[in-house]
Parts: sequence; C-alpha cells; structure tokens
Amino acid sequence: MLAMGRREFITLLSGGAALPFGLWPFAAHAQQRVRRIGILFGGFAADDPEGQARMTALIQGLQERGWSDGRNARIDYRYAVGDRERLRKYAAEIVALAPDVVVSGGLPAAAALQQASRNIPIVFGNIIDPVGAGLVASLAQPGGNSTGFMTSEFSFSAKWLELLKQIAPRVTRVAFLRTDATVQGIGEFTAIQAVAPSFGVEVTPITGRDPAETERAVTAFSRGSNGGLIIAGGAIQQPQREAIIAAAARHRLPAIYSFRRFVVEGGLISFGIDNAELYRFAAGYVDRILKGEKPADLPVQAPVKLETVLNLKTAKALGIEVPATVRVRADEVIE
Repeated sequence: MLAMGRREFITLLSGGAALPFGLWPFAAHAQQRVRRIGILFGGFAADDPEGQARMTALIQGLQERGWSDGRNARIDYRYAVGDRERLRKYAAEIVALAPDVVVSGGLPAAAALQQASRNIPIVFGNIIDPVGAGLVASLAQPGGNSTGFMTSEFSFSAKWLELLKQIAPRVTRVAFLRTDATVQGIGEFTAIQAVAPSFGVEVTPITGRDPAETERAVTAFSRGSNGGLIIAGGAIQQPQREAIIAAAARHRLPAIYSFRRFVVEGGLISFGIDNAELYRFAAGYVDRILKGEKPADLPVQAPVKLETVLNLKTAKALGIEVPATVRVRADEVIE
C-alpha cells in the first residue's frame, strides 16, 4: 500500500511516467521552482495607455510560452516615468531582487540596469543603436548580459523628413525636438541633417526636457514661417506626449512622430515600429533565457514591421490636404 502511494506520487510529479526512486526529489524541486522576471519601463507611468499596450503584449507573449505570474513566475514591475533618478533607484531595486531575467523599455532603462548588474540577463526593447550605446559588443554576438530588439537604424530617421515633406510640401524649416542630447537623438539628427538639403529643408535641433521648456522651444521656433516638427524617437519622450501634441497644434506646426500613440491622441502622423509586437517578441527571448540560453549568444534583432498612422482630423485643423499617396501608404487612418 505504501509502495503504491509512492508510485502514484512519482507519477503525478513526472506527468504520468514513473521515475527511478533516486530522481523523484529533484523532479519535485524542478516542478515547483518559480522563476523571477523583472520589468523596468523608462518612459511610462503604470496607467499610461502606451505602456499598458506594451506590457499586455509582453505578458501575453510570456503566457503563450507557458509562463504565468503567480503560477510558475513572479513578475516585478517598475515604471520610471521619464525620471532618470527614479530609473537608477528602480534598477537597483530590481537587481536586489535577484531576478532570472529583466526586460527593459528604452535605452535609459537598459543602461541603468546594466550599470546595476553585469550578470543578470537583460532583454531590451526600443533601442536604436545598442552597439553605440555600449550595451552590446555587436548585433550578431552581443557578448555580455544584454540582448534584445532595435527600433531601427539611424538611417531610418531620414524617412521622417521625407514623409513630413510629402504631407506638408510647404515646410522649409524643421525643428528636431529631443529631450536632451542622447546618443540616440544625436544619431537621428545627424541622419536627418544629411538628407535635409535634398528636400530643400533647414533642420534645427531644439530641446524640451519638460513641458515648460518644450513650449518655450516650440514657441521660439514657430516665429518663423513654413515650419514643421520632427519628434525624436525614444521612450523618454512619452511622458511629454500631451505637451508636445498641444504645442504643435497651438502653433499650427505639422509634426511627425515615431510612435502611434501620439497620433491617436491628436498628433498629425507617425512612422515607426509596432511597439506592442516588439514586446511580444521580447517574451520569446525571455523564455529562451529562462530555459538556459545566454543573452551573449542571442543576436539583437531589428524590427520586422513598420507602420504609418495618419490623423485626418488633425490634418484638417492644420489646413493640410493630405496627398493620396500618403493616404494609401497609411496602415491606419484616424478620422
């Protein structure tokens, strides 16, 4: 009777096949182990719709691969809302929890985590130049404790100027709005500046570290004629969405963004990656790391889907007649 009970217990642990007696305690331990996953978003609050969309995609991607919070995984969340001091604090907090892997959103979050630990695996998203930022040795062989997904290459930034000129041909002056002189912002501006003469456009960088500075910078730029805006990529822009969109509308400046959410909330047009899809892919790397693979051996991947989103209501308010070529190109049109 006792022997039968033990066999039934071993069968339960091993999913139906009895194991040799000496192996069953190890099987029980392996079945019961809960893996810890940290998540640090640099540019969002917990209730931000864009951040929620990315988080939902990540969690769904994990669930599709068998990882469920509260069952075989424990997930710890932190949201820095664009505050660099808070980023450093939260990165240290997450590292202190000794997670098996951490997912980071944006370059500042990835950099803060890497500064806090060179051992804990990091899967990053929304980074345009991880090699230049010092996160990885190369795209094919990251070589350290970090890997993940790029938003694009710097050359991609020139497409913003091209599309802005298509939708607003009268634009001859463009302000490139960034939050500060990050490596990403500098690279994007350089790529745009290189093609600007071919479009007959003068490009000027302006800085907005907070809503008040953004308003001052955009107001000063708008005093000239035939102006337009390009909003730098990067998650650090997200906390200022409302201020940036409002400034562009108030000064009647056609503006192009890299994130769909800006256009949903009243911006004119965006061209960039599908961020939710990117975080669903990131879940795949988390799964592979939890199963034993190393970030050093997982190549950094480029986006596979780019989308154009157009807001016709905003175009009408700006007095812009959207060319048919731009309408056809749009993956989503908001009316």
